[in-house]
Amino acid sequence: MSHAASGHSAHFTVDTSEVLLVALYLRDCAGLQGTGLPALPPLFPAVRRVATRQLTRAVGGRATLRVEWEAWWHTLLAHRVGDAVLPLPPHFEALDGMAAMKALLRAHFGTAMAWAEERCAEYALRVGARGADSMDRLLGRILQERELELGRPARPFTLEVIELPLAGRRAWWVEPDTLLICQDLFDDEGSVRSYVEPIIRVLA
Repeated sequence: MSHAASGHSAHFTVDTSEVLLVALYLRDCAGLQGTGLPALPPLFPAVRRVATRQLTRAVGGRATLRVEWEAWWHTLLAHRVGDAVLPLPPHFEALDGMAAMKALLRAHFGTAMAWAEERCAEYALRVGARGADSMDRLLGRILQERELELGRPARPFTLEVIELPLAGRRAWWVEPDTLLICQDLFDDEGSVRSYVEPIIRVLA
């Protein structure tokens, strides 16, 4: 889903991310909440926590697992999220150099993938129910309002909006061009605007 603004100067993409869903599932099932930047709230519905001591004891334990998850999370958000590569068996090459993360994923890959696929299916139903381009239209309106204030077209920019099933109603701007947003936040246009308008003001 995308929106091209006036003069094709701005482009929005709005979607969820299977890779981020898998990463957050692993974070929560390993009890690593509060890890990474931005430190997102727990998934909703909550994920059952599992024991990781036996899995990671030979490769650095829980402390190493936390450091490796943070490094992976940073890598995922350092580039366009839509281009992120999902670590796949048997070697999980996307996590090379992260033995503790590979051990965790090897043990829980099937469960993590099944959970992420369910959330993606639910997201598709949610988007269908509210209108596939409804978020795009809202972003487009906010941009047009900013262009009227400026008296000129917006500067060229791209904003990637990633909706995630997180507890609460918040959003996090990962500079320069990614916005992570709780799915339920969309139900409150005023709250969406409170997060998006300052970003558009900077980018446009």
